[in-house]
Amino acid sequence: MKTLLYIGNKLSKSGKTETTIETLGKKLSSEGYSVVTSSNKKNKVLRLFDMLMAILKYAKKVDYVLIDTYSTSNFYYAYLCSQLCRFLKLKYIPILHGGNLPNRLKLSPKLCHSIFTNAYLNVAPSVYIQSEFKKYGYSNLIHIPNTINLQNYSFKERNFETIKLLWVRSFSEIYNPFLAVEILKSLLDEGIQASLCMVGPDNDGSLQKTKAYAKTLQVEVIFTGKLSKPEWIALSKDFNIFINTTHFDNMPVSVIEAMALGLPVISTNVGGMPFLIDNDNDGILVKPNTATEFVSAIKTIRSNPKKMNQMTFNARKKAESYNWDVVKNLWISVLK
Repeated sequence: MKTLLYIGNKLSKSGKTETTIETLGKKLSSEGYSVVTSSNKKNKVLRLFDMLMAILKYAKKVDYVLIDTYSTSNFYYAYLCSQLCRFLKLKYIPILHGGNLPNRLKLSPKLCHSIFTNAYLNVAPSVYIQSEFKKYGYSNLIHIPNTINLQNYSFKERNFETIKLLWVRSFSEIYNPFLAVEILKSLLDEGIQASLCMVGPDNDGSLQKTKAYAKTLQVEVIFTGKLSKPEWIALSKDFNIFINTTHFDNMPVSVIEAMALGLPVISTNVGGMPFLIDNDNDGILVKPNTATEFVSAIKTIRSNPKKMNQMTFNARKKAESYNWDVVKNLWISVLK
């Protein structure tokens, strides 16, 4: 079986959310691939050095190098690692995670050309990213969605007498956690019984800012910090609506997980979300940064429980297509 070097941010033991390098890496290992990963260094400079040294160390041992590729500062990790792979004549595969990567294609065309044109293949987790890359002339693309192990997610029908909102993401400004607090405040101001739980680690100082914002608006929000997948899945049983408030997005696993669990999903209509959610059929899409639109959607859910149960059933059926037993065949075909 093939040997893979997987480059990405492996930082869950440093309090960050588990990313694809850990989830996909484990799944590929379970299929018999030998998977080496880098890096778990918390310091950004040391992490980059560790990634580059791993490429040099395993250059003669690996068949492919997988590179998690994002749109912000981590974009430069992907650039430097990909260019080292080119120099060493290694087959590398960028996995295109960043929801704002289309903007990176516009702002850094030469760097992007160096990375993506010379890749063995570019893997797009969403049809959205695949279509955006095609607009810029890239053809060495394949769509392989993010994946879950469906057996870990028990479907549950909800009732909506009291609104119990769940938000699951790392606290970053691009994910707009402040909007979740605004939504709760708006519901309470209209006399609607509601609560909000926000799950996730801090990424850029937004957790403390969100807590301060909740205090300013005089609303009580449950902040759990980082939870393991089993922990937040168990927690989800006590909630009945999942909100995704982000400014940018690609194909967030947390939304797929919510769909699998039977939680109605309300999300901002940004990036890859309209490619994941069929509005009013298996979820609800609203304008970004607009609390009133979320509140209106929540009222729709509360007043149409039968319709919502059908919507969550449709969402569960869609989530089944992201099950690892389905998605693994796409990876096997790429890594043959």
